[in-house]
Amino acid sequence: MQELIPAALPALAERGITIPLFDRNPSRIGVVHLGLGAFHRAHQAVVFDALMAHRPEPWGVLGVAMRSTQLADALAQQQGLYSVQINSHAGRSWQVVGSVLGTCVAAREPEQVVQAIAAPSTRWITLTVTEKGYGPELATLLLKGLAARRKAGGDGLTIASCDNLTDNGGKLQKLCLDTARSHDAALADWVEENCAFPNSMVDRIVPAATPERLQEAAEALGVTDQCAVGTEGFWEWVIEDRFADPADAEVLASAGVNVVADVRPFEQAKLYMLNGSHSAMACMGAVLGLPTVHECIAQPDLHRFVHGLMTQEVMPHLVRPDAAAYRDALLERFANPALKHSVHQIATDNSQKIPQRWVPSVVAQLARGGKVEHLALAAAAWMGYCLGEDEAGKPYTMNDPLAQTLQDIAKKHRGDVAATVGALLGAGAIWGTELPRDPRWVSRVAHWLERTQALGLLGAVRELNLP
Repeated sequence: MQELIPAALPALAERGITIPLFDRNPSRIGVVHLGLGAFHRAHQAVVFDALMAHRPEPWGVLGVAMRSTQLADALAQQQGLYSVQINSHAGRSWQVVGSVLGTCVAAREPEQVVQAIAAPSTRWITLTVTEKGYGPELATLLLKGLAARRKAGGDGLTIASCDNLTDNGGKLQKLCLDTARSHDAALADWVEENCAFPNSMVDRIVPAATPERLQEAAEALGVTDQCAVGTEGFWEWVIEDRFADPADAEVLASAGVNVVADVRPFEQAKLYMLNGSHSAMACMGAVLGLPTVHECIAQPDLHRFVHGLMTQEVMPHLVRPDAAAYRDALLERFANPALKHSVHQIATDNSQKIPQRWVPSVVAQLARGGKVEHLALAAAAWMGYCLGEDEAGKPYTMNDPLAQTLQDIAKKHRGDVAATVGALLGAGAIWGTELPRDPRWVSRVAHWLERTQALGLLGAVRELNLP
């Protein structure tokens, strides 16, 4: 079967597949994207694809994988083309995205990344490097590129984090400026004066690619596509009106991006409602042996639990104006059977995600004297997840920087509620410094861990759901 390459596009168009019709010359690269994964390809790259079709500015993407070579090389073999399967209530459709005009690997070709950041045509850097990626290695790579750009007399850039971090633009700016000031104050001043770090919120459910998805792509397209991704029809990109080129605000809005003065209401709603619910279902699904989000939310008891979690313990602290409608839309999105979103994929790096997704809501509830029953039961489910096996005794792999530590603790204290709660709440920096010492929180987590051990996790959920 023929590969998905430019020569295959006319035949795909005859099949009714949406294909890129714009000039894909590499000279149109204007975005260096760090973190070449499924989410970027199903979200920002699709927006840039729309911009390339209708705008003269260079919005093409150099997709930079940070370490893994497999995807970057597969995309290069397909000359940057890949397909997106869009699953909505209206049905399924396919689109070939053409905005990725080049790929490389930062660990293998760091100088190519530096030169791309310094290139005159480059106007943006975007990032999806996950929560754990914001460290010295990232700052060093960015600053090498920005130093080369400054030396060449280039203009400043918009550098937009698209990761699930509160104040992601502010955090990225601080990381870059603090690192620069430690060795090159002039560069730090140039970055601060010329580059913009807007906060942003991106929302689209994008499961990891699977062999089944690749087979579906081959059947629908009539060509092989080793880079196919699947996603939902819904997408949202909310970004702060802070750009190196102020004209970009209107340009992005023309493609459906929501440009706002303050991202926080949207950012917090997404992080605590969508991502927080996802993490709860990931732990529960793993423990119950339910492999996907769809299968979790299809359980009436878990559906009611997630509704209660968002309504009673998350939404009281949010100021997104349409929070209730957003909640209802999330429950519908979670129920999409075509996404097949793996709970173990979502549970990856839990120790990095829980501080962002659960802890702020717990702290806010306790501060107002509110109940934390759903969040405490989610924490108890996480403690069960740390055992590395479901309730039927089937083992699974925990993909987490603290996996071995957490599993050792959970198994050492198995059956001892007080010891388990004390040890796991104090492990690493997951729960902060105050919550592990707050008797209100500790007692409720201990209560629900005891109930899960007595009744099973689903039994405990049913008990919490009782009027």
